[in-house]
Amino acid sequence: MVPRVIVIANQKGGVGKTTTTYNLGAALAERGKETILVDLDPQAALTASCGYNPYKMSRSLYTVLMSEKASLLSILQPVSKHLHLAPGSVDLTRAEISMTGATDRAYRLRKAIRRMRMQFDYILIDTPPSLGLLTVNGLVAADELLVPVQCQFLSMRGVRALLETVWLIHERLNPQLDLLGVLATMYRSQSEHSQDVVSELHSVFDDRVFDMVIEDQNSVAEAPAERMSVIDFDSDSPAANAYRKLAAQIDND
Repeated sequence: MVPRVIVIANQKGGVGKTTTTYNLGAALAERGKETILVDLDPQAALTASCGYNPYKMSRSLYTVLMSEKASLLSILQPVSKHLHLAPGSVDLTRAEISMTGATDRAYRLRKAIRRMRMQFDYILIDTPPSLGLLTVNGLVAADELLVPVQCQFLSMRGVRALLETVWLIHERLNPQLDLLGVLATMYRSQSEHSQDVVSELHSVFDDRVFDMVIEDQNSVAEAPAERMSVIDFDSDSPAANAYRKLAAQIDND
Protein backbone atom coordinates (compact mmCIF):
# COMPACT_ATOMS: atom_id res chain seq x y z
CA MET A 1 0.00 0.00 0.00
CA VAL A 2 1.38 3.39 -1.04
CA PRO A 3 0.54 6.22 1.37
CA ARG A 4 -1.05 9.43 0.21
CA VAL A 5 1.53 12.15 0.74
CA ILE A 6 0.01 15.60 1.31
CA VAL A 7 2.11 18.72 1.77
CA ILE A 8 0.59 21.66 3.65
CA ALA A 9 2.19 24.84 2.36
CA ASN A 10 1.81 28.59 2.16
CA GLN A 11 4.76 30.96 2.10
CA LYS A 12 2.95 33.32 4.46
CA GLY A 13 3.37 32.59 8.16
CA GLY A 14 0.54 32.44 10.66
CA VAL A 15 -2.07 31.03 8.31
CA GLY A 16 -2.61 27.71 10.11
CA LYS A 17 -0.22 25.30 8.38
CA THR A 18 0.94 23.59 11.55
CA THR A 19 -2.53 23.66 13.08
CA THR A 20 -3.98 22.09 9.95
CA THR A 21 -1.25 19.45 9.71
CA TYR A 22 -1.71 18.34 13.32
CA ASN A 23 -5.49 18.42 13.41
CA LEU A 24 -6.04 16.86 10.02
CA GLY A 25 -3.64 14.13 11.10
CA ALA A 26 -5.50 13.66 14.37
CA ALA A 27 -8.82 13.48 12.52
CA LEU A 28 -7.46 10.89 10.07
CA ALA A 29 -6.03 8.87 12.98
CA GLU A 30 -9.43 9.03 14.66
CA ARG A 31 -10.78 7.35 11.51
CA GLY A 32 -8.26 4.54 12.05
CA LYS A 33 -5.80 5.70 9.39
CA GLU A 34 -2.11 5.20 10.11
CA THR A 35 -0.76 8.71 9.71
CA ILE A 36 2.66 10.35 9.88
CA LEU A 37 3.16 14.04 10.63
CA VAL A 38 6.38 15.40 9.11
CA ASP A 39 7.80 18.58 10.64
CA LEU A 40 9.98 20.27 8.02
CA ASP A 41 9.97 23.66 9.75
CA PRO A 42 13.15 24.65 11.69
CA GLN A 43 10.86 26.41 14.17
CA ALA A 44 9.51 22.90 14.92
CA ALA A 45 6.15 24.14 16.21
CA LEU A 46 4.50 20.88 15.14
CA THR A 47 7.04 18.88 17.14
CA ALA A 48 6.46 21.03 20.22
CA SER A 49 2.68 20.81 19.79
CA CYS A 50 2.97 17.02 19.83
CA GLY A 51 4.76 17.17 23.19
CA TYR A 52 8.41 16.82 22.10
CA ASN A 53 11.25 19.23 22.76
CA PRO A 54 12.80 20.17 19.39
CA TYR A 55 16.01 21.21 21.17
CA LYS A 56 16.53 17.71 22.56
CA MET A 57 15.80 15.44 19.61
CA SER A 58 18.69 13.02 19.05
CA ARG A 59 17.17 12.00 15.70
CA SER A 60 15.03 14.29 13.61
CA LEU A 61 14.34 15.29 10.00
CA TYR A 62 17.87 16.66 10.00
CA THR A 63 19.14 13.08 10.41
CA VAL A 64 17.04 11.90 7.49
CA LEU A 65 17.91 14.74 5.13
CA MET A 66 21.64 14.42 5.83
CA SER A 67 21.85 10.63 5.44
CA GLU A 68 21.60 8.58 2.27
CA LYS A 69 20.44 5.53 4.19
CA ALA A 70 18.06 6.76 6.93
CA SER A 71 14.36 6.27 6.27
CA LEU A 72 11.54 8.29 7.74
CA LEU A 73 10.69 5.23 9.82
CA SER A 74 13.96 5.47 11.76
CA ILE A 75 13.00 8.75 13.47
CA LEU A 76 9.28 8.25 14.14
CA GLN A 77 7.89 9.14 17.56
CA PRO A 78 4.41 8.18 18.86
CA VAL A 79 1.79 10.90 19.25
CA SER A 80 -1.44 8.97 19.79
CA LYS A 81 -3.15 5.87 18.49
CA HIS A 82 -2.50 5.64 14.72
CA LEU A 83 -0.63 8.97 14.76
CA HIS A 84 3.16 9.29 14.47
CA LEU A 85 5.62 12.19 14.27
CA ALA A 86 8.76 12.65 12.20
CA PRO A 87 10.10 15.47 14.39
CA GLY A 88 11.75 18.65 13.27
CA SER A 89 14.56 20.48 15.01
CA VAL A 90 16.44 23.75 14.86
CA ASP A 91 19.17 21.88 12.94
CA LEU A 92 16.97 21.98 9.85
CA THR A 93 18.28 25.45 9.05
CA ARG A 94 21.75 23.94 8.88
CA ALA A 95 20.41 21.11 6.70
CA GLU A 96 19.00 23.60 4.20
CA ILE A 97 22.40 25.27 3.89
CA SER A 98 24.27 21.96 3.68
CA MET A 99 22.04 20.62 0.91
CA THR A 100 22.41 23.66 -1.34
CA GLY A 101 25.18 22.23 -3.51
CA ALA A 102 23.92 18.63 -3.62
CA THR A 103 22.61 17.33 -6.94
CA ASP A 104 19.73 15.54 -5.19
CA ARG A 105 18.95 18.46 -2.85
CA ALA A 106 15.26 18.60 -3.82
CA TYR A 107 14.71 14.84 -3.50
CA ARG A 108 16.08 14.03 -0.05
CA LEU A 109 12.70 13.75 1.69
CA ARG A 110 11.12 11.80 -1.16
CA LYS A 111 13.95 9.27 -1.03
CA ALA A 112 13.58 8.90 2.74
CA ILE A 113 9.86 8.22 2.38
CA ARG A 114 10.47 5.63 -0.31
CA ARG A 115 12.96 3.82 1.91
CA MET A 116 10.22 3.02 4.45
CA ARG A 117 9.08 -0.58 4.62
CA MET A 118 6.10 -0.27 6.98
CA GLN A 119 2.68 0.59 5.61
CA PHE A 120 0.98 3.89 6.33
CA ASP A 121 -2.17 5.47 4.94
CA TYR A 122 -1.20 9.16 5.05
CA ILE A 123 1.91 11.30 5.34
CA LEU A 124 1.24 14.97 6.08
CA ILE A 125 4.13 17.40 5.62
CA ASP A 126 4.26 20.71 7.49
CA THR A 127 6.50 23.27 5.77
CA PRO A 128 8.25 26.52 6.75
CA PRO A 129 6.73 29.93 5.88
CA SER A 130 9.04 30.32 2.88
CA LEU A 131 9.67 28.90 -0.59
CA GLY A 132 13.16 27.68 0.28
CA LEU A 133 14.76 24.29 -0.15
CA LEU A 134 12.93 22.66 2.77
CA THR A 135 9.55 23.62 1.32
CA VAL A 136 10.72 22.44 -2.10
CA ASN A 137 11.60 19.06 -0.55
CA GLY A 138 8.06 18.85 0.80
CA LEU A 139 6.53 19.74 -2.57
CA VAL A 140 8.72 17.24 -4.43
CA ALA A 141 7.95 14.44 -1.94
CA ALA A 142 4.18 14.95 -2.07
CA ASP A 143 1.41 13.86 -4.41
CA GLU A 144 -1.02 16.55 -3.28
CA LEU A 145 -0.89 20.13 -2.00
CA LEU A 146 -3.22 21.59 0.61
CA VAL A 147 -3.06 25.38 0.98
CA PRO A 148 -4.40 26.96 4.19
CA VAL A 149 -5.36 30.61 3.66
CA GLN A 150 -6.11 32.93 6.55
CA CYS A 151 -9.33 34.89 6.04
CA GLN A 152 -7.57 38.17 5.35
CA PHE A 153 -6.96 39.70 1.93
CA LEU A 154 -3.22 40.05 2.59
CA SER A 155 -3.05 36.26 2.89
CA MET A 156 -4.33 35.93 -0.67
CA ARG A 157 -1.25 37.70 -2.01
CA GLY A 158 1.15 34.91 -1.04
CA VAL A 159 -0.91 32.19 -2.68
CA ARG A 160 -0.06 33.34 -6.21
CA ALA A 161 3.70 33.14 -5.57
CA LEU A 162 3.25 29.71 -4.00
CA LEU A 163 1.29 28.41 -6.98
CA GLU A 164 3.88 29.78 -9.41
CA THR A 165 6.51 27.79 -7.52
CA VAL A 166 4.25 24.74 -7.50
CA TRP A 167 3.84 25.02 -11.27
CA LEU A 168 7.63 25.10 -11.76
CA ILE A 169 8.06 22.08 -9.49
CA HIS A 170 5.26 20.27 -11.34
CA GLU A 171 6.99 21.00 -14.65
CA ARG A 172 10.58 20.20 -13.66
CA LEU A 173 10.70 18.00 -10.56
CA ASN A 174 7.38 16.39 -9.65
CA PRO A 175 4.76 16.04 -12.40
CA GLN A 176 2.53 14.06 -10.01
CA LEU A 177 1.96 17.04 -7.71
CA ASP A 178 -1.66 18.18 -7.76
CA LEU A 179 -3.64 20.83 -5.88
CA LEU A 180 -5.80 18.96 -3.38
CA GLY A 181 -7.56 22.08 -2.17
CA VAL A 182 -7.58 25.46 -0.47
CA LEU A 183 -8.72 25.67 3.15
CA ALA A 184 -10.03 28.90 4.68
CA THR A 185 -8.66 29.31 8.21
CA MET A 186 -9.19 31.76 11.09
CA TYR A 187 -12.68 32.43 9.81
CA ARG A 188 -14.90 34.82 11.78
CA SER A 189 -18.53 34.12 11.05
CA GLN A 190 -19.65 37.63 12.06
CA SER A 191 -17.04 39.34 9.90
CA GLU A 192 -17.97 40.57 6.44
CA HIS A 193 -14.26 40.64 5.67
CA SER A 194 -13.95 36.89 6.33
CA GLN A 195 -17.00 36.23 4.17
CA ASP A 196 -15.54 38.35 1.36
CA VAL A 197 -12.25 36.46 1.48
CA VAL A 198 -14.02 33.10 1.23
CA SER A 199 -16.05 34.42 -1.72
CA GLU A 200 -12.85 35.57 -3.39
CA LEU A 201 -11.25 32.16 -2.83
CA HIS A 202 -14.23 30.50 -4.53
CA SER A 203 -14.03 32.92 -7.46
CA VAL A 204 -10.32 32.15 -7.96
CA PHE A 205 -10.14 28.44 -7.13
CA ASP A 206 -13.73 27.37 -7.80
CA ASP A 207 -14.35 23.80 -6.62
CA ARG A 208 -10.81 23.46 -5.22
CA VAL A 209 -11.93 25.37 -2.11
CA PHE A 210 -13.03 23.04 0.67
CA ASP A 211 -16.62 23.51 1.83
CA MET A 212 -15.70 23.64 5.50
CA VAL A 213 -13.94 26.60 7.13
CA ILE A 214 -11.78 26.61 10.26
CA GLU A 215 -13.22 29.14 12.67
CA ASP A 216 -11.04 31.50 14.68
CA GLN A 217 -11.57 29.98 18.13
CA ASN A 218 -9.63 30.16 21.38
CA SER A 219 -9.49 26.37 21.60
CA VAL A 220 -7.51 26.17 18.34
CA ALA A 221 -4.83 28.41 19.83
CA GLU A 222 -4.97 26.86 23.31
CA ALA A 223 -4.68 23.21 22.26
CA PRO A 224 -0.97 23.33 21.28
CA ALA A 225 -0.09 24.81 24.67
CA GLU A 226 -1.59 21.68 26.21
CA ARG A 227 0.33 19.51 23.71
CA MET A 228 -2.97 18.32 22.23
CA SER A 229 -4.85 18.51 18.97
CA VAL A 230 -8.10 20.45 19.05
CA ILE A 231 -9.77 17.09 18.29
CA ASP A 232 -8.73 15.94 21.78
CA PHE A 233 -8.68 19.31 23.56
CA ASP A 234 -12.16 20.52 22.58
CA SER A 235 -13.72 17.59 20.79
CA ASP A 236 -17.15 19.10 20.14
CA SER A 237 -15.93 22.51 18.98
CA PRO A 238 -16.73 23.80 15.48
CA ALA A 239 -13.03 23.68 14.60
CA ALA A 240 -12.66 20.04 15.68
CA ASN A 241 -15.73 19.06 13.69
CA ALA A 242 -14.50 21.01 10.66
CA TYR A 243 -11.23 19.07 10.71
CA ARG A 244 -13.22 15.84 10.97
CA LYS A 245 -15.22 16.86 7.89
CA LEU A 246 -12.01 17.74 6.07
CA ALA A 247 -10.53 14.34 6.93
CA ALA A 248 -13.70 12.58 5.81
CA GLN A 249 -13.73 14.42 2.49
CA ILE A 250 -10.06 13.69 1.82
CA ASP A 251 -10.32 10.07 2.95
CA ASN A 252 -13.33 9.44 0.74
CA ASP A 253 -11.77 10.90 -2.40
